[in-house]
Amino acid sequence: MKPISLTFVLFSTLLISSASFAQIPILNTYDTPQPKVVAPGLTSTENGVAAPSDAVILFDGKDLSEWNSKNGEPQWAVHDGIFTVTKGTGDIYTKKEFFDFQLHIEFMHPSDITGDGQMRGNSGVFLHGLYEIQVLENYNNENKTYVNGQAGAIYRQHPPLVNPLKKPGQWNSYDIIFTAPTFNADKTYRTNPRVTILLNGILIQNNAVIYGCTSDEKIYEQLKGGIRLQDHGCVVSYRNIWVREL
Repeated sequence: MKPISLTFVLFSTLLISSASFAQIPILNTYDTPQPKVVAPGLTSTENGVAAPSDAVILFDGKDLSEWNSKNGEPQWAVHDGIFTVTKGTGDIYTKKEFFDFQLHIEFMHPSDITGDGQMRGNSGVFLHGLYEIQVLENYNNENKTYVNGQAGAIYRQHPPLVNPLKKPGQWNSYDIIFTAPTFNADKTYRTNPRVTILLNGILIQNNAVIYGCTSDEKIYEQLKGGIRLQDHGCVVSYRNIWVREL
């Protein structure tokens, strides 16, 4: 038998690939449903990114009527269109629950902040109430702490890809795309939750896999859940919170 030349193999592969490609139907996109029209929110330096037309408003600058705490009504201080952690009053969480979602939330550390490590501006945004995206003051990497415990980390699992945090006294924004988990019959993950995060418009988590609950590493069979904000004993302010269900 004569040896098969490399040229013949490459040519045959090209013909097979071309034939396979030719069988893929080309859809007439004019016949498919048009995307839903969503009006984007206005952006301003002073007030951040306003909610788009299809968003659920979780904080509009007036009150915490969309939130609860374990003791009933949240005790965090609402003032000047923002709200601030009142130390020792506990976490707060949304009354509404969500499956997959896009979340926008803005936070700020005070310009006169004190403390270091995990006690410097520590709070957290918990997705489904279980998976923490860390809030911490570590501008310019000056506050030394473990890398998967700094701002933008999926707590104790993934450090952020970069650190675009603004200095204390300036507003930061998280834009979070969350894909909820699915479960097997034995309550183990069939598909893990995943998250993509932009901090101040910069990608810091890229479709990252969340391995389990970030607080005690247990897995809960929970298809929907709310947003929880953490009272870690530090002064952190929040504003302009909205979510789009996906």
